[in-house]
Amino acid sequence: MGFGYKRRTTSTALVGNVAIGSDYPIRLQSMTSTSTMDTAGSVAQAKRIIDAGGEIVRLTAQGVREANNLANIHAALRADGYEAPLVADIHFNPAAADAAAAIVEKVRINPGNFVDPARTFRHLEYTDEEYADEIKRIEKRLIPLVDICREHSTALRIGVNHGSLSDRIMSRYGDTPAGVVESAMEFLRILRRLDFNDVVISIKASNTVVMVNTVRLLVKAMDDEDMHYPLHLGVTEAGNGEDGRIRSAVGIGALLAEGIGDTIRVSLSEAPECEIPVAAMLTKRLDLWARAADIDGTEYPGYNKVEPQRRRSATVENASGGSATASGGATATAIGGGNTTVALGVDDIANDLIVRLSADTSKDVLIAEAKKADGKAIVLTTTHINPAAAIKAAMHLLTAAGISNPLIAEIDYGTTPADETMIYAAADMGAILLSGFTDGISIRSATMSDEAIRGLSLGILQAARLRFSRTEFISCPGCGRTMFDLQSTVNTIKKELSHLRHLKIGVMGCIVNGPGEMADADYGYVGAGVGRISLYRQKECIERNIPQEDALPHLIALIKADGRWVEPEAAAGEE
Repeated sequence: MGFGYKRRTTSTALVGNVAIGSDYPIRLQSMTSTSTMDTAGSVAQAKRIIDAGGEIVRLTAQGVREANNLANIHAALRADGYEAPLVADIHFNPAAADAAAAIVEKVRINPGNFVDPARTFRHLEYTDEEYADEIKRIEKRLIPLVDICREHSTALRIGVNHGSLSDRIMSRYGDTPAGVVESAMEFLRILRRLDFNDVVISIKASNTVVMVNTVRLLVKAMDDEDMHYPLHLGVTEAGNGEDGRIRSAVGIGALLAEGIGDTIRVSLSEAPECEIPVAAMLTKRLDLWARAADIDGTEYPGYNKVEPQRRRSATVENASGGSATASGGATATAIGGGNTTVALGVDDIANDLIVRLSADTSKDVLIAEAKKADGKAIVLTTTHINPAAAIKAAMHLLTAAGISNPLIAEIDYGTTPADETMIYAAADMGAILLSGFTDGISIRSATMSDEAIRGLSLGILQAARLRFSRTEFISCPGCGRTMFDLQSTVNTIKKELSHLRHLKIGVMGCIVNGPGEMADADYGYVGAGVGRISLYRQKECIERNIPQEDALPHLIALIKADGRWVEPEAAAGEE
C-alpha cells in the first residue's frame, strides 16, 4: 500500500448544475444566517457567499412558509445571474421538506428529527419487532419526499448531527459512533430500496475526534454494504476566529488526507462568506497532496485505521523528571509514554533529549539511525510535498521495526503566508495526530512569530483533544433559526469567560443541536426565542427563557454557585 493521497471512489450526486463526488472537484459551500423570510437579506448574503467562491448555498426552512419563500430567493438570484444551487435545511418538519423539494436543488434532512420527535434524552425500550416498525414508519414518510425529489430532480442530503440523535437511536446504541452511523444507515438503506441515488451524506460533531472517527466508521459501514455515496464534511459549532479555523482544519483535513470528502463546509460563528476562504485553503492543500508522488509503506501490525489507538511509546524525561501540564506554559517535560502531547517551541525540552531524522531517507537508514537514538525522542522532518503522509509512513515504519521512542512530527512551512500556514499546519498535523501518533508536534515558519506559532501549536493540540490550554468554546455559525445576534454574543462571552481555561462553554443559536452538542460541555447558553436565552449545566436546563440582557450575568452566577469560577487575576497567575 501507499501513504500518498488517493481519493475515495464514490457515486455522483447531481445538485442542480453542480456534480458532487466521483472525480469532480471538492465543492465549497456555506449557509446563510438570515431569516429565510427576509428575501432581500438572504439574496444579498447568498451573493456574498457565491462571490467569495461558494458553489452551493444552504438556507434554513423551519416551516412551510419559509420553504415556500425559497422560491422568491431562488428567482431573485437567478434573475441576477447567480446559478449556484440552493439547499433547504430541514429540522422537525417533513412538510417543509416536501415544499422545499419542489423549489431548490437539494434538501437536507436530519435523521434525528425528521420523523422521530425532538430529542428529550428519554430512554425508550423497543422489542426488535417494534424497532422494525419504527423503520417502516420512517420509510412511509420518506416515500412522498423522494417522489417529489424525483419529479423535480432534487438531491437529498442525509445530515446526521451528533448533537441531535433521536431518543430511539440513543436508547438502543447510546451516545456512540455506532449510533451516529446507524442513524445514517437506516435512511440510506431506505433510499437504496427506493432506488434514489442523488444522495449526499454527512456526519458532524463539534468534537473533532468524534467527527473523524465516526465518518471513518460510516465509510466502512457503507463499504460493507456496497454503498458509495459522496460525503459532506464539517466540524459543526467550530466557533470563530483562530480557534474555529484550527478546529475545522484539524477535523476536515484529517479526513481529506485519507481521501474522504467530496464537499466541505467550514462552520464559523462569523459572516458566512468568511467560511469560504478557509475551505478554499483546505482544497488548495489537497491539490498539493494530490500532485505528490506516492509514498511506499505499510501500516504497522495491529493498526486500526478506522478507530486508531494512541501509539505506545517509551518515556523520555528531562533531568527534573517533570511532566507536561495542560496550562500551555513552558515546563520541564516528559515526552511519550502516554504523557501530554508536547509542542516544540512551547515546552522546554533539553536538546540532548531529541534527535532529528529525515522521514525522506531510505527505510534501512531511517531504522538504523532510529536504533541509535536510545533514550531520546525522535523528531521526524520532511521536505515532501505531502508532509503528513511522509511522516505517517515513517512513523508506521519505525513502529513496525520495534522502535518505541517518542515520535514528534516537524513541518517547516517556510515563507508560506501566516494565514495559510495556520490552515495547512492544522490539516497536516490533524492527519497525523488523529491517526494515533501523538507524542508531539513542531511547527516552523518564517512568516509567524514565536508567540503565534505557540498559539497555533496549542490550538491544534486542543482541537485534536490531546491537550487543553484555553477555554473551549463551542458556538454555532447561526442561521435563520437564531433569534439573537450570535456573532457579537459569542465575542462578548469569550471576552468575559476566556480566562476559565478549565471549562467548556457552549453558545448555541437554537435548540436543534444545542443540548446535544453541549452534552459534554460544562455550561451552555442557548437561544430559546426572540431575545430569550436558556442556560444549561451540561444537558440539564437550569434557567429557561430569561431576557438576553440578563443571561451572561446569570451564567456567571451559575458558574460561581457551582464553585467553578476563577477570578481573571488568579487565572493569569496560573499561566
